[in-house]
Amino acid sequence: MSTLVAAAQFTAEPGRCDENRTRTLRLVEEAAGRGANLVVLPELAVSGYTLRGEILFAAAEPLDGPTLRAWTDAAQKHSLLIAGGFCEVEGDRLFNSAVLVGPQGMLLHYRKLHLFDREKLVFARGDKGLEVVDTSIGRIGMCVCYDLRFVEVMRALALAGADIVAVPTAWVGGFDKVPRDGDGLIGQARGAIVQANLNQTYVVCASQGGSADEINFLGSSLICDPYGALLAGPASDDIEETIIAPIDIANVQKAQLRSDLIRPRADRRTDVYGLKLGDRNL
Repeated sequence: MSTLVAAAQFTAEPGRCDENRTRTLRLVEEAAGRGANLVVLPELAVSGYTLRGEILFAAAEPLDGPTLRAWTDAAQKHSLLIAGGFCEVEGDRLFNSAVLVGPQGMLLHYRKLHLFDREKLVFARGDKGLEVVDTSIGRIGMCVCYDLRFVEVMRALALAGADIVAVPTAWVGGFDKVPRDGDGLIGQARGAIVQANLNQTYVVCASQGGSADEINFLGSSLICDPYGALLAGPASDDIEETIIAPIDIANVQKAQLRSDLIRPRADRRTDVYGLKLGDRNL
């Protein structure tokens, strides 16, 4: 059965939370008008992506703050799912967090596990692990941006049963020596496509684009299928754009059986290696 998913790429201005939050609600409404059942928003979509602690502390909110309430109200209004990032405060610690919400409220609460570069000077490391949740359109897992550079993350989510991995991002340079490959893809986009294929999951990445607070974003929001085929995107680096594509969850199971003798999940040598997620052996 086909459903529509969307990745909303835009530039969130650091510290301008009310404006950014309102922008996310407009993007959700626009995507809903196009029939989307899931809308993925960028990393730190409300606070804006900055590494200046004074801005982030001023912009931070508790989990049950205005963003969760606003996105839940929007999910109820439009009968869809929303995944997106915000700056969370708990006590004296900041987290680069994301939530997945639906009409009934919060479904997933995620804190970025792998902090990139100077994020380590501002945020605390994520402590919520990796979870997958059943939804009306399939089983969904989440990670954030740099988490994709660690292959265990996508593999763990896939083995935990994720049909779709929602990835709020704010892709920037500084990791790959070659900015783009021969197909014009940034390394982050290429990695997401390859991992979708290797792990047989849909991947929806929503990045920031343009520039803010002297940070140039790489855009490249995309949607790809369990065979590693691009369904939408990558978006350009300097525009705000919502990309949308149909997906069919049945393809997740089909991708795990490439032929009678090629079965990517069944062919794993768990007698030789394994992966542990919390107290579960995958």
